[in-house]
Amino acid sequence: MHVLSSRVLLRPTDPERSRRFYGETLGLPVYREFGTGPERGTVYFLGGGFLELSGRAPTPPPDPGPRLWLQVADVHAAREELRGRPDARVLREPVTEPWGLIEMWLADPDGVRIAVVEVPEGHPLRYRP
Repeated sequence: MHVLSSRVLLRPTDPERSRRFYGETLGLPVYREFGTGPERGTVYFLGGGFLELSGRAPTPPPDPGPRLWLQVADVHAAREELRGRPDARVLREPVTEPWGLIEMWLADPDGVRIAVVEVPEGHPLRYRP
């Protein structure tokens, strides 16, 4: 299978609230929008992939539900950028994990967990054998 593109699909319980969170709170740029009305679809850039919000779910996803992994250049700078934004629900401040990544955890309005990750210099993920 030759994959040309990929995206994560989320069905938020309140699409407008989720669009504010991903578009304004996290500042993700919009790739495209489709449809009309409050349940229209919005696709955001996620580095090498996309995040699509479309439709409406009657309830939040069960726990454990989907998880997002967002790599950033500097997780502490990302934390400062989110400071004071009322919708930025930080579940855990940045911590260097035993596996060497620096991770901060957030939750979107429906409780979807988001890992914001920095891969430090010298970490094996920065190199290909």
